[in-house]
This record gives sequence, C-alpha cells and structure tokens, in this order.
Amino acid sequence: MKLYSITDPEFFGKTPKQLEISLHKLFQNHTPDFICFRDKTNYSSNTYHDNLAETFINTIKTINPAKTKIFINTHFHLAKKLNFDGVHLTSKQFTEIEEAKSLGLEVIISTHNNNDIQLAMKYNADYVTYSPIFTTPNKGNPKGLEDLKETVDTMPLKIFALGGIVTKNHVEQIKNSGAYGFASIRYFI
Repeated sequence: MKLYSITDPEFFGKTPKQLEISLHKLFQNHTPDFICFRDKTNYSSNTYHDNLAETFINTIKTINPAKTKIFINTHFHLAKKLNFDGVHLTSKQFTEIEEAKSLGLEVIISTHNNNDIQLAMKYNADYVTYSPIFTTPNKGNPKGLEDLKETVDTMPLKIFALGGIVTKNHVEQIKNSGAYGFASIRYFI
C-alpha cells in the first residue's frame, strides 16, 4: 500500500526554514511514496513560488532522491517549472487534467463520489483521492470503510483513501479495503 503525505502550513510551518525542519522530521519517521506541497494560505504570493515550493522540492530531493514522488497542490505550471513529478488537482479542476498531463506531469485529483471518479477516468487522471473516509474537521459526513471498499472494487483507478486517517489502526483498515494507498496530513506528523 502506498503512503501519501500532504503538507499544511499549520503543521509544517510557514517559513522555508520551518518547512525544511518539518520535512526532515517527517522523513525520520516515515518514507512516503508520494508527498504533496499544499499551502492554501500563500497561493497568490511570490513567497509560495520563490521560497516555499522551491524549498519543499529541494529538501525532498536532498533527503530522499529519486524515491518519493513529489507533487504540488493545484499549480501545474509551477509544478512543471520547478520539476515536480506531478500535481494534485482539486475537485474543481477536472478540465485541467489534460493540460497538466500535456506538461508531462502525473495527476492526482480529489474526488468525493463515483461520478467524480468517472470524470477523473474520462480525463485520464493517474490517481484519485477519495474522501472523507473517517471523520475530518470541516469535511462533511465520512464515507466509511464499506463505501471505500465498494468504490475500490468497482472503479479501475488507483485510489488513495483520504480523510481522518491518523492512527495505525486506520491505516490497517485502509490496507484491508484494497485501496492503492492512503493520503493524510496528520498521520505523518
């Protein structure tokens, strides 16, 4: 089962130095197969591009060269410019999958139901996150493990379970669902 770590400035810091320290701590305890830089607070600022995203990719490449696939949230042009492996698009960006893939990027897209997953397949996304599986702050009612297993069994796409996965018991339950992997912020901190 693949491990997918997603960052958030609340837990990983808001400066390049804080981010770098947090990433080193993460890799002391885990070796994710995928990792995503996600910072919704700085999307429109130059800090996002010049400092944080660049610090993120350089730190990961130094810590774990060529092992972990490195993604950035939403910004596929920035992903291409900074040589990220891919982009994690939001559930409002289905029509941008094709453009991101034309840049040579792998694409993960957020999904919340089977119609979303079918759209992801139509546009040739490489992976989806499916959420929320467990209770997660501000994310609505959890889908639960039975829904996840049914979705994994009926949808021929690589599915990362997402949402409220914070304990080893949660991870074991996701593993038993047959999901391709799981994605989390809080599990990895």
